[in-house]
Order: sequence, then C-alpha cells, then structure tokens
Amino acid sequence: MRRLPLIVFGLLLCPSPARADDAGKVFEERIAPIFKSPNPSSCVECHLAAVDLKDYILPSPKDTFLALRDQGLIDLKTPEDSKILQLINRGTNNPKPSGLIPAKQRQAEYDAFAAWIKACAADPAYRDAPKPEKALPLGTKPVEVVRYARKDRMIESFESNVWAMRFRCMNCHTEGTPQNDKLVKESGERVGWFKKAGPAATMEYLLSGKLIDAANPEKSLLLTKPLGTVKHGGGIKFAPGDQGYKAMRAWIDEVAAIRSGTYARAEDLPTKESGPKRFGTDLWLKLDKTPDAWGDKLLQVDVFVWDDKAAVWEKEPVATSDRVVWGKGKLWQHNLTLLAAPGSERAKSWAAGKPTLPTGKYLVKVYLDVGERAKADWKAKLGPDEFVGSVEVQSRWPEGYNAMTTADGTRVRK
Repeated sequence: MRRLPLIVFGLLLCPSPARADDAGKVFEERIAPIFKSPNPSSCVECHLAAVDLKDYILPSPKDTFLALRDQGLIDLKTPEDSKILQLINRGTNNPKPSGLIPAKQRQAEYDAFAAWIKACAADPAYRDAPKPEKALPLGTKPVEVVRYARKDRMIESFESNVWAMRFRCMNCHTEGTPQNDKLVKESGERVGWFKKAGPAATMEYLLSGKLIDAANPEKSLLLTKPLGTVKHGGGIKFAPGDQGYKAMRAWIDEVAAIRSGTYARAEDLPTKESGPKRFGTDLWLKLDKTPDAWGDKLLQVDVFVWDDKAAVWEKEPVATSDRVVWGKGKLWQHNLTLLAAPGSERAKSWAAGKPTLPTGKYLVKVYLDVGERAKADWKAKLGPDEFVGSVEVQSRWPEGYNAMTTADGTRVRK
C-alpha cells in the first residue's frame, strides 16, 4: 500500500506517450491515476477533506469532459483559463501553505488536467459533443457543505475554540517561550504546537500532526494529555467537561465530521453557533477562603461589568472561566476568557488589538458542579441549579499569574 502513492505520482509526473490530440489516452494515463489514488488531492489545501479532485472525475473520459464542460468548468476557447484549473491552483496563492499537499503533487494534478483539457478542446468528438439529455452528476457536495469546510471558516472556529484556550497551556506549548525552549531541547519540536505565527499556522500544524484522532475524537492527545488520562509532563490542565475541554472537543469533532464525510447534505450541517466569540487572556481571577465543601469540584465564574451610564450590570457576561477548586476547598484561581457578541464593537476591538478589561466594578457569579453534570455529559452547561452566589470586585485587571485580581470567597452570597 505504501508504494501506491509513488506509482501514482510517477504516472502524473512522467511525460505522456499519448498523442497531444488523443484525449482518451491522456485521460487514462494522467487523469485516471488521480481518480484511483487513495491520497487526498490539492483541494484539501482549502477545504480539508470535504472536497477532493476525485469528485470532479467520472470513470469515463467522455462523461468527465461533458460534466465539467456543461457545468462551466472547462473553457474550450482558452483551455488554460478553465475554472477547474483555477480551483486546482488556488492553494498556490496561500502565502503560508499548510504542507498537507506537496507542491509537486499539486503541480502534477494541474499539468495533468491542463494537458487533458487541451486535448479535449482539440478533438471534435469531445469539443462538439451534444449536451446529454440528462445532466451527468459529478460527485461534488452541496455548496453549503463545501463552504462549511473552507479553511477560512475553520480558522475562525479554531480561533474561538482552541486558540482562545491557549492560555491554559501556553507556558509549555507556545513556540518560543523560555519554558517551551527548554522543553523542546528535552522532548523535540512537537512540544511547541502553539505557533508564534498565529492561529492559522497552529491549526495547520495540528491538522498535519498526531495530536488529533479524527477516527476517535475523544481519544485525541490534545484532550487526553491535559485530562491526565495519558502521561503528561504538565500535569492535569482540564477537568472532564470544563470550558477548555468543551472548546477543544467541539473543534476536534468538527474536523472529524468533515474528514469522515458526515456532512453530505446541507441538512447534515450543525446549527450555526449563536453564542459569544471567545478571546483568551492572561488576566487572572482568584477566589480565596472558599468553603471546604467546594473542594475538588468544578467551579465556574461568569463576570459581568457595571454599566456606568445605565447604572446596571450588563445582561451578558464579559468574561468566564472554570477550574476545579483545590487546596481542600480553600482556593480557586484561573485565567479569564473574554466574551463578546460576534460583530460587536467590543469583539472588533479585541480582534484587532489585545483583549483586556477596563478598570471598574465587576460582578462575579459563581457556579459549582456539585452533581458532576459536566463529567457525565461534556456538553452540559452549568446554570441556575448550580448557582451558589455572587461577589463584587473592583479591579484594573493587571496581567499575569503574579498579579491576580482576588475576590473573598466568604462573601459569595445568593
């Protein structure tokens, strides 16, 4: 099986012995190997696994030509301007290609289709063939599914899920930090999977690596290591069903569904998220002197900002976080994830600059997962039944572990 890609690649790259005008021969020698290859095609550069060049190929060269021609993907007057060639070549415009598809493979696919289209355009039997009474369907997915799997949309999802949670892991896993440099020397480059280049580079690294198990998403190392269910030098960073786990699991499940072809119809796509956009920060909040009964339980805080003009608390939280209470129930602390409605001025400002909170008065609402709902169902959300009270804090929100904003746990009241 490992030899097949080399054989296919050779067929694509080797000069074709077929005559320039023999469209059928060119198809068999240069297009058919793409159709038969088990490897992903150049389309994956922009669409993950939701679109493949094989989707545009039928077993018959004549049927393939007619289907592409009648869908406007072939330009008979200027074959080199054919839309199918533009689609194959689209990944070359990416200034930071993912590396999922070798450049030589993309070029080979482009050259094969270019030669075949040119041969078809020169062959009257192909060029002048009448349009079939019944349209020849290509194996392409609905446009909604194709758009859903586009890399730019996946990056947006990645930013609000995985990238927003990077501060839970960043000291060890962010490329170029002192701690990461030390770990890279000990364990290799794979430790630095949060890339300095940003979310797109990080996503592409994860997609091409071994931290994601698309066949068994829940077994992905991106989840099992911070959970502590497999060996992890950084200790336990996630609790089952906490915000970090939820965010990363949701994105991994999305990748798995796209790669497995779960989304075959527009109706199969998940409902568009209506929740807030998340922004990771190094702003820390501490609840000290918490009750002993809270020990070893998942605690969530939702932070609301005071609106001076309206003289009320904002209706939606501006920040959130969660973590297990430790120290036998004496302490809870964690960095905050900021929240903003998509498209809001706050979201635009944080996306363009550095997410932060202004100096002011804030209300911290506290939820405690006494019944371990999150552990039983990772999608479960803590709500009124888990609410244990709130406390006000005044803060200028300095950054860093050593500059935490502290709230008195004994003052948490319903």
